Amino acid sequence: MSISSTVPEQERRRTVGLLRATLSRPGVVVSSLFLLLVAIATVWPHVLTAADPIAADPLQSQLPPSVDHWFGTDHLGRDVFSRVVHGTRYSILIGVSAVAIAAVIGSLLGLLSGLARGLVDEAISRFLDVVSSFPDLLLALVLISFTGPGTVNLIFALGVASVPRFARVVRAQTFVISKSGYVEQARTFGLTPRVLVIRHVLPHAIAQVPILATIGLGTTIIQAAGLSFLGMGPQPPAPEWGAMLAEARNYLRVAWWIGVWPGLAITLTVIAISVLGKRWQLAFEGRRQS
Repeated sequence: MSISSTVPEQERRRTVGLLRATLSRPGVVVSSLFLLLVAIATVWPHVLTAADPIAADPLQSQLPPSVDHWFGTDHLGRDVFSRVVHGTRYSILIGVSAVAIAAVIGSLLGLLSGLARGLVDEAISRFLDVVSSFPDLLLALVLISFTGPGTVNLIFALGVASVPRFARVVRAQTFVISKSGYVEQARTFGLTPRVLVIRHVLPHAIAQVPILATIGLGTTIIQAAGLSFLGMGPQPPAPEWGAMLAEARNYLRVAWWIGVWPGLAITLTVIAISVLGKRWQLAFEGRRQS
């Protein structure tokens, strides 16, 4: 069997292992089904509710949960269930976009650092040390203070703050893989450095990136909600979960449902993502969960 043919085979086995890990435990199955519901709410929110999330009706303000309004209404008479469903798109897309930015930039920096060595590796490592010296949320808050509030700026800030976690893993993997036996053997076959990196180094160096992205997505969603709560994310009347919590904090004593449901949506989504991500990590590392 040729060296190049072993990579697709390893990827196929890894994919099968992840699928088995997803379907092997009831908790993981429930989390997957809940995330499927979250995906539907993100892409097709009108399938779950026909109510307008920003349509206000003062005559219907602060109504408790009922048949007409499953999650009740807020202080402006807006349907809370509709706002939670439509808010899924904001929260999930912010989290996914920020993680994608971090994964791409971090992987490129890690790969470059692991391959170039010398001064380039030293410069990138010192840059990562500086970024890592700040807590993610604090660094994102500092960046937003310069760029201003808004969805795009929030995504950019959270993405930059998460770059080191991906860059360090890819850099370490690149060091190990570039010295492995099959890479050395591929060099003896006369492969160009470009082909060697694309075929043999890159697929293995970034193999853990999807797992890290899945696990980090939950943290990023919480951070996005926290910054939105402070007014740094999507601006009213956008039904983002963190912004909904900010609007509800003054009404918890008289209308608890305004803040409970978006808070519960954040909690369940993060738990489901964490359960799935940890299970995939165990499967990737070849360990069994006790």
